[in-house]
Amino acid sequence: MQEQYPNDTDLLGRASIIDESNGRRVRMAWLAVVVSHKVNGVSELHSNLMVQSLFADFAKIFPGRFTNVTNGVTPRRWLAVANPSLSAVLDEHLGRNWRTDLSLLNELQQHCDFPMVNHAVHQAKLENKKRLAEYIAQQLNVVVNPKALFDVQIKRIHEYKRQLMNVLHVITRYNRIKADPDAKWVPRVNIFGGKAASAYYMAKHIIHLINDVAKVINNDPQIGDKLKVVFIPNYSVSLAQLIIPAADLSEQISLAGTEASGTSNMKFALNGALTIGTLDGANVEMLDHVGADNIFIFGNTAEEVEELRRQGYKPREYYEKDEELHQVLTQIGSGVFSPEDPGRYRDLVDSLINFGDHYQVLADYRSYVDCQDKVDELYERQEEWAAKAMLNIANMGYFSSDRTIKEYADHIWHIDPVRL
Repeated sequence: MQEQYPNDTDLLGRASIIDESNGRRVRMAWLAVVVSHKVNGVSELHSNLMVQSLFADFAKIFPGRFTNVTNGVTPRRWLAVANPSLSAVLDEHLGRNWRTDLSLLNELQQHCDFPMVNHAVHQAKLENKKRLAEYIAQQLNVVVNPKALFDVQIKRIHEYKRQLMNVLHVITRYNRIKADPDAKWVPRVNIFGGKAASAYYMAKHIIHLINDVAKVINNDPQIGDKLKVVFIPNYSVSLAQLIIPAADLSEQISLAGTEASGTSNMKFALNGALTIGTLDGANVEMLDHVGADNIFIFGNTAEEVEELRRQGYKPREYYEKDEELHQVLTQIGSGVFSPEDPGRYRDLVDSLINFGDHYQVLADYRSYVDCQDKVDELYERQEEWAAKAMLNIANMGYFSSDRTIKEYADHIWHIDPVRL
């Protein structure tokens, strides 16, 4: 290696499987790269970040070893089984073969302006929302309006996935309604679900906050059906099959550069939800496929996130300059949502304002809130919303796990797939 790269004297140490810099430790990721014949990321962004940062030296040493295979989801489970109402509409207008060739969904684009098909897709969504509303009423004793916008974030609870930013918007919305309860508000049901690692204190703290916020908002007579908040416990694949078909809006709001791919983004869009998200993971490719007019993109890019870190990110400045953000964080920190224990969330607020806000929630807050206002504007135009939902469904063909598996077979394992 020294002969091949004589001008890079530190390369040998950086690429060594044994880390000599801080005691002797085996770099397991390095070992995996060295012994593998291929190394792939699971979205274009993930693969690019991998060769530009983490494995930059190995990408130079083994330039043909790194590749990309974007994740996919199976349409049999996540559409045919999970959403029989929508599947019936697709079967009527496209035939049944989309189950094994998801690219056939593209034909749905030709039907987007047909009122009959538009109405059928809308009715399938409403049927799924009524089913979920019934479950929420039975299991959680919360009554939600099926005609409200169902805004859903279901995934592992983690700071990088930024459920906390979602909560900040929920409280912002609550404050706006309280300030002008007679205004014409788009009714919304914010639905959360997911589990935290057993020892992950902050993730469990965020779940606690969601439930405390829900308790205050859902019991405020001034709010009524204008806003409801639901945390569905014991999240599972079976529950996902109930929730995903009912979603109007899919929350994919991780800090850019932190999500490898994500697959719930694909499942939601396949079931006719519009996405609000950052340019992270597979969201980037979804944007390419569905078009910028049919997805809500906000926030800093991965490059801007890194540049902000290099410059010295100062979250307190965002807190001091943004009145709505200031109000929300003050409410959380002073116990408005935990009156029996006013100091319960001071550490959480401190982590954002005073201790670095590692996942840049405050930096993206304003862009996120403004983007949510655009969501409201579109949802009031129901026919246009339904047409965009159909365009999302129609352009999900690329995100089939069948395509993913074929790419692994063709480009990595060099084997012929067998039809089952």
